[in-house]
Amino acid sequence: MAYSPTDLKKGVVVQIDGKPFRVTDYNQKVMGRGGSIVNVKLKNLIDGSVIPKTFKGQEKIESADVTTRTVQYLYTDGSNYHFMDPDTFEQFELPADLVEDSAGYLKEGEGLGLQSFDGIITNVELPKNVYLQVTYAESITKGDTTSSVLKDATLETGLVVKVPSFIKTGDVISVDTTTGEYRERKKA
Repeated sequence: MAYSPTDLKKGVVVQIDGKPFRVTDYNQKVMGRGGSIVNVKLKNLIDGSVIPKTFKGQEKIESADVTTRTVQYLYTDGSNYHFMDPDTFEQFELPADLVEDSAGYLKEGEGLGLQSFDGIITNVELPKNVYLQVTYAESITKGDTTSSVLKDATLETGLVVKVPSFIKTGDVISVDTTTGEYRERKKA
């Protein structure tokens, strides 16, 4: 399948010069009668480098043959992250440098996707939102509710996010894995 430049939204995986790239930023400029120009930032899924690229008009961009398999996160030993295939119970490990951007969202026992290109694991694909327990949240001064006050909260994975003032230690909150922002408190 080939993409046109206007199909290159965030998250789309394409193949350029035989290498897989994920679109991380997308900007389209419409040029009067001349069609449009699409500027994108592409992250190389093999080495992690980010490159800017411009596509014009009717160019065709090849889609990458990336497969995703569901796995369960088990634990980390500091230098490697351990996972298990829930169907075959096969266990395997990935180096920390491949997982590092996602580490704050990994909770033992939770499912996620691993993307691979030509048999090489290239990316950890997190769910859109994850629920994590707050292990520490500063208390606020009573009456300090004149504006939307945000404070730091440390979550069970060690991730620190900004949360509203009513969040307290022990609450379970939803965090957006793409932005790292607080979404909502889980209802009891």
